[in-house]
Amino acid sequence: MIWNPGKECLSRKEYDEIKLERLKWTVKRAYENVQFYRDRFDKIGLKPEHIQTLKDIEKIPYTSKLDLRENYPFKLFAEPMSKIVRLHASSGTTGKPVVFGYTKNDMDVWKENISRIAAMAGVTHEDIAQIVFGFGMFTGGFGLYQGLENMGVTVVPASSGNSERQLMFIEDFGVTVLVGTPSYVLHLGELVQERNLQHKVRVGLFGGEGHTAEMRRQIEKLWGIECTENYGLTEVQGPGVSGECLEHDGMHINEDSFLYEIIDSDTLEVKNPEEEGELVLTTLTKEGVPVLRYRTKDITSINFAPCKCGRTSARMAKVKGRSDDMLIIKGVNVFPSQIESLLLGMPHIGPHYEIIVTKKGYMDQLELKVELADSALLEKYGELEALTNKIREKVRSNLLIDAKITLAEPKSLERYINGKAKRVHDLRNQ
Repeated sequence: MIWNPGKECLSRKEYDEIKLERLKWTVKRAYENVQFYRDRFDKIGLKPEHIQTLKDIEKIPYTSKLDLRENYPFKLFAEPMSKIVRLHASSGTTGKPVVFGYTKNDMDVWKENISRIAAMAGVTHEDIAQIVFGFGMFTGGFGLYQGLENMGVTVVPASSGNSERQLMFIEDFGVTVLVGTPSYVLHLGELVQERNLQHKVRVGLFGGEGHTAEMRRQIEKLWGIECTENYGLTEVQGPGVSGECLEHDGMHINEDSFLYEIIDSDTLEVKNPEEEGELVLTTLTKEGVPVLRYRTKDITSINFAPCKCGRTSARMAKVKGRSDDMLIIKGVNVFPSQIESLLLGMPHIGPHYEIIVTKKGYMDQLELKVELADSALLEKYGELEALTNKIREKVRSNLLIDAKITLAEPKSLERYINGKAKRVHDLRNQ
């Protein structure tokens, strides 16, 4: 089902016309109502009327997360607080959080965007959806909740944690759609297998963190469901920027709400959007907090080919990683997702792992803690040694890095039930 064919099946010319009209509107509002952007524009002699084509967006300076933090809490708001009906904020784990306000119209657009991506995943008004995202200042829980409710879906706002209660609701309520981070749904899937739980879940609607194709297969195997991924970030709205349809060929972007660019993270030059690079987003409908050319740090590319599902909106590829999460180990660029892909396809290996980077003298040291799928293997020293060597060789041959492999007992590594999984521990500066 296509939720809104009138907005999801336009021609490229029609999309560009909508985006240009809304870009001009956004730039004008940002300049007139947000001191930060007015100062930026005035410093380089740029005026809103100078933006006459989509390419003219390249005249506007980028916005960074640091810019957002330095204007905490409300300095980027383009509307008075009397017009703001909701506040959300990032986790603020590395300093002041990033705070965003939403007008009534912002909330309506957000609901619409979520309804579209849920429909892409095959969700209908007949479904019962359990949300295992945390409900709070994080945009994920409330973001998905409002869009699903807008579709007429029965919503179970279970929040995160208390896994036994989650499983009780899933079984007793006849839940058919599970919404959360893939790492937590993976943990719940292990419990489902242990208890031989009977359930009706058929769709997984995942966001909040990326997951590789290998992790997806693990989740689908544990649950017997179809997994879909969606993308969003607090800085431009929350979930609902893009979502995956059942063709599983990229995530359809809500093009009437977001203008996308692909840039080179090092040179900051704009690339062909079909090339791999860093995603930059500009909001096109936001009244509360318009954001111009926000550097997401997420590495992806854009596909313009029409999709078999019937939607013509551009699709962004699965995020490969973040430019600021890339590890440089012994001079080699490594994304955590590459390591996950290598590990999760191997026999006897569970889906949980940790990446630990330290320094010995001047040399980087990489350790991979990998959880075994079966404790019986712990009693077979020869097989353990063979498995360790096999993992080490696979890492060496694919990433050109020698790693220490530590095999951990089943269920010994941390499960992330209340937020995003933290699998990388870079201790080189400690």
